[in-house]
Amino acid sequence: MGQLEGRTAVVTGGSTGIGLATAVRLADEGAYVFVTGRREAELEAAVRTVGEDRATAVVGDIAEPADLDRLYAAVRARGKGLDVLVANAAVGSFVTLEETTEEHFDQTFAVNVRGTLFTVQKALPLLNEGASVILTGSTAADRGMAAFGAYSASKAAVRSFARTWSNELKGRGIRVNVVSPAWIETPGGTAAFGDEDTARAIKEQVVATVPKGRMGQPEEAAAVMAFLASEQSSYVVGSNLYVDGGTNQV
Repeated sequence: MGQLEGRTAVVTGGSTGIGLATAVRLADEGAYVFVTGRREAELEAAVRTVGEDRATAVVGDIAEPADLDRLYAAVRARGKGLDVLVANAAVGSFVTLEETTEEHFDQTFAVNVRGTLFTVQKALPLLNEGASVILTGSTAADRGMAAFGAYSASKAAVRSFARTWSNELKGRGIRVNVVSPAWIETPGGTAAFGDEDTARAIKEQVVATVPKGRMGQPEEAAAVMAFLASEQSSYVVGSNLYVDGGTNQV
């Protein structure tokens, strides 16, 4: 029997990368998982990967409140509430201060900040006593990485949310924590670097700076998500767990 047997989970941004790996891991631990993302074909493929008897796909964009309402209507219809919420969906791209446009800023904060806030707010009526809310942050929130200003600021806001919401939800026994990955091998991470040749060159440079000596895998981040979703982390509240191969710690 898995650590999450009989639990219900939601993973936003669950089509690929860390989100998909997390959905698979939560399902392997016994949870029934609702997976959401913007691209229908990728989302349907993700559900097949998770297992069609273990997951439901709900197409949607967390920046659109109506899409979140539709997601939670599907969860409500199952009739078992919500035990684990992984607010993972995010966008990011490299843009310098000089190059930043209103459109870039607004899109970044619409998804990463406003979208995350309403993902959690709209889940509140469904969250069961003792539920676990996990927000995907980033080590970028702690660093001054050039050309990543809007993204880094948005992830700093996510870290702040976890502290505030931990206080606000403690009366219901709901724990809120953050997982902050860095240098994880994902399609989204590759896309942020531009073309594949550029991405490959940057990754080679990155590996030389990572104490672990390699890029991370989505499954390694998913393992930390599963820990925070389970009772094994029952005394972990408001924390920020780094999955970065030691990059921000050593």
